[in-house]
Amino acid sequence: MPRESLPFTSQETLMLDSILTHQPSLWSRLTLHFWALETEKAAYSPTTEPNPIAYLQAAYELTKQATSEPNEWHGTTTACGALLSSDTDRPDHPILYVTQLGDSQILVVRPSTREVVFRTEEQWHWFDCPRQLGTNSPDTPNDNAVVDRVVLQEDDVVLAMTDGVVDNLWEHEVVTNVVESMEKWTGDKTKDTEQQTYADGMRFVAQRLVNAAREIAQDPFAESPYMEKAIDEGLSIEGGV
Repeated sequence: MPRESLPFTSQETLMLDSILTHQPSLWSRLTLHFWALETEKAAYSPTTEPNPIAYLQAAYELTKQATSEPNEWHGTTTACGALLSSDTDRPDHPILYVTQLGDSQILVVRPSTREVVFRTEEQWHWFDCPRQLGTNSPDTPNDNAVVDRVVLQEDDVVLAMTDGVVDNLWEHEVVTNVVESMEKWTGDKTKDTEQQTYADGMRFVAQRLVNAAREIAQDPFAESPYMEKAIDEGLSIEGGV
């Protein structure tokens, strides 16, 4: 989070992960679309905190309408979002409002100390069945979504990850990968700094993290967090997922 991003206007990072549908990405894409629209059109005030659960609830209702008769589409999705805003008492200070429903994850890392400042908690009905929005699911944002308020410092890194990452990499592996990727990017003297943006660096870090998770996912003999959870449930599973 560079200093030049201050003072803040509200910005959001929204992530959804479809579970099982006739059209695998439709429910997650529609919910993401409507959630972003609801977040953008919300009225923000220096004295009032944002309400991301209300924005998600509205998006959920709109998605149900869009996927109902006569063009009914079945499906479900988890939801995880990070809304960057400012402190109502200290407007120049960044606050992250993190919304969680399901098993995706927001992780806030402080590279200077390699410390995990914040992590979302997974929400499950039972093993391998996370809370989710959609067809035949009892879960709703109003009843089940959780919002956390996280105080940020300059240069903190906010990671939004689906279970495709967190089921294959342990937390300490994620932190090490991200910090080392950042160091590699900033230490590369061969790149043209005038043509390389901060966004380029974030894409570089994200791609290396995805590559590491994919390597475990494709290894049938790898040890993984998913395997560890399965063993805790008495299931004989090995490798990535």
